[in-house]
Amino acid sequence: MAHSGKLLFELFVMFAGAKLLAEIFERLRQPTVIGEIIAGMLLGPSLLGLVHPDEFNLGVAEVGAIFLLFVVGLETKPRDLMKVGGTATLVATSGVAIPFILGFLYVRAIHHILVESIFVGAAMVATSVGITARVLADLGVLQTRAARVILAAAVLDDILGMIVLAVVSSLSTGKIHYASLITVSVEAVLFSLLVIVLGPRVVGRAGPVIAKVRMQNAAFILSIILCLGLSLAFVYIGMAAIIGAFLAGLALAEYSEAWKLQENAHPIYEFLAPFFFVMLGVQIEIKSLATPGLLPIIVVISVLAIISKMIGCGLGAAQLGWKDALRVGIGMVPRGEVGLIVAAVGLNLHTISDAIYAVVLFMSMITTLFAPPALRLVLRRAPGKAM
Repeated sequence: MAHSGKLLFELFVMFAGAKLLAEIFERLRQPTVIGEIIAGMLLGPSLLGLVHPDEFNLGVAEVGAIFLLFVVGLETKPRDLMKVGGTATLVATSGVAIPFILGFLYVRAIHHILVESIFVGAAMVATSVGITARVLADLGVLQTRAARVILAAAVLDDILGMIVLAVVSSLSTGKIHYASLITVSVEAVLFSLLVIVLGPRVVGRAGPVIAKVRMQNAAFILSIILCLGLSLAFVYIGMAAIIGAFLAGLALAEYSEAWKLQENAHPIYEFLAPFFFVMLGVQIEIKSLATPGLLPIIVVISVLAIISKMIGCGLGAAQLGWKDALRVGIGMVPRGEVGLIVAAVGLNLHTISDAIYAVVLFMSMITTLFAPPALRLVLRRAPGKAM
């Protein structure tokens, strides 16, 4: 009973705190996601100590991220992503190369070891699509050209980022396993393409079968099974679960309105998504800022992380015009939980110091906090759906 009480208490304070801060930020005309992240910082070990990043809370947060990306996928037609495929590839590629090079060179320049420099570069490669997707959804601009490029590029970025992380992790052990690396890369790309191209057709043919199922909300229940199944499949091939959830939403997007999938998924999304953003804030260790000489490094790395994504991804989207290129660049800035994952891998492998871990941690936080208000600023005057 005591254990159940602790779990319920933490769920209660996280959800209530997230919604309270979200309401405050909404009234201040700021992105609500920032309020939810700050709620996590307040409730976490650094300040009030009411919530801790344990296995249960992190698991709830991951499920929240899965449903967030699933709902975003439901609002995104596969054919729309295919139209911007070439641009998205350029955005993802340049958005990986430039941040990695700048991060690596800076950390080497301040005399850190090679492996630490590579890990910082790898952390700067990441993009947390969950942060941007939430802002785009809140602003109602998921159907715009810039939003479609961001979402498509984020999927490619995640694949490239995981490949970079796999290489870096192998380097830390002294040997790169090329066979497994190539296998994971090919599986991720082919699986993504199969879901995007064939998914809607398979779902369409399943329509008559779903109509014969007697249980209530059969289409929605089967959509949840598909969401969790694809999320699990992507975990098994070494990728992020949220990409599988996003692709599940894509496969169902053509039938989302007819089957009322968004209508049914929205309450679950409203309940679970805040836990994801709260846990981002909970994992931020504010006290580590007191480490001598650490603050200037955090500032420089964070500035480089923001500029490198804006330049790299912006150049990749240059053919869209400078306004959309700027929107895409800002949309790809947040590192969020993906940067934290890279930092955690480095720490667990004992290849980076606590100081470098703190640098990556704060870089992830600062880029996460920077993107929503900046994105809202450049999108608020967007001329409707054509943007």
